[in-house]
Amino acid sequence: MIAELICVGTELLMGQILNTNAHFIAKELAPSGIDMYHQVVVGDNPKRLAEAVRTALSRADVVLLSGGLGPTDDDLTKETVAEALGKELVLFENEWNGIVSYFESRGRTVAPNNKKQAMFPKDAIILPNPNGTAPGCIMEAEGKAAILMPGPPRELRPMFLNHVLPYLLEKSGHRLYSREVRIFGMGESDVTYRLDELIKHQSNPTIAPYAKTGEVTLRVTARCRDDAEGEALVAPVIAQIRATIGDVVYDTNGRELAEVCHHALIDAGKTLAVAESCTGGRLADAFINYPGSSAYFVEGDVTYSNDAKMRRLGVRKETLDTVGAVSEECAREMAEGCRKAAGTDFALSTTGYAGPDGGEPDKPVGTVFVALAGRDGTVVKRLNLFGDRDRIRHTATLNALDLLRRNICTK
Repeated sequence: MIAELICVGTELLMGQILNTNAHFIAKELAPSGIDMYHQVVVGDNPKRLAEAVRTALSRADVVLLSGGLGPTDDDLTKETVAEALGKELVLFENEWNGIVSYFESRGRTVAPNNKKQAMFPKDAIILPNPNGTAPGCIMEAEGKAAILMPGPPRELRPMFLNHVLPYLLEKSGHRLYSREVRIFGMGESDVTYRLDELIKHQSNPTIAPYAKTGEVTLRVTARCRDDAEGEALVAPVIAQIRATIGDVVYDTNGRELAEVCHHALIDAGKTLAVAESCTGGRLADAFINYPGSSAYFVEGDVTYSNDAKMRRLGVRKETLDTVGAVSEECAREMAEGCRKAAGTDFALSTTGYAGPDGGEPDKPVGTVFVALAGRDGTVVKRLNLFGDRDRIRHTATLNALDLLRRNICTK
């Protein structure tokens, strides 16, 4: 099956909005066995859009369109596609009632022009949109299909995953089963280099790497008849990945690093407190994001000043005067003082230069120390991070979580 993507919106052509929908859809289609040879961006112009639709239908089995489903006069995607396929739009009462209810539930009055969002060809397949006022739809004609989705990513993405992708897989005769291998402590280039032979010879399952700040994800995807067959196909590949790159793999089911630590603490019946300087509360927030964290998370201290470090955590003045707040000694005393004050099994601490100012010749911006204090002693790790202030703080948080993960998961 061949698919083509048309993203509609003058704002995309002018660079006012980044076209993240194209990236998302292409990434989701890549492992599915559905080929995509062309992507097109068209402004809000019915003549040029009609031309793009006709061209796409001439060379693809399925045309995916995003954007142009709003209530305004320049939202003409549905009308243009229907005309290209020789279809007439009629009002779908159920969809109109749903739009009215959407507005009423938010204390707003629906405008008359919203009615056009409930107009579809009578044989259209409706794609529900619980996150907005524009339902999507599928128009089929002469063995081809046009799939219309709203432009806002928070509306398009769930619609694509929940309705469009299953439709495409059914039409193509495929079903996908995926697991995500999450990696921290090894960059994308190093990961792909070590797995080069495995990636080079992939067929089914496929291995797709994705990098984000500080982490790498490998999505292992199999085309299969059912989940049992899918698991049987991906499990040996994941085992080979683990054997090749080792303990930098922290999860094989797509969980975030903080979530892995969250469950490890609960399973071990251990408690935790945190003392933060440069991360400024991000570490505590990483745990509190998960329901049930009260089972183990006792307290968090953001001790940004030296005075607070001494007063709240018992960091010695001598330490701060001789080696400074950004030091192995300070990180150690912060973690140990926090654990003692909170009475917990573990305590994490962070201290460093997040920039853009500060730093010393032997401890430039990006120098961060993270420490973990436990019943068996204290571990301190020095980090030499890079990037802007936000990146350094984010990566420092991940390193603190990984330090906990490597200890709590082996105790």
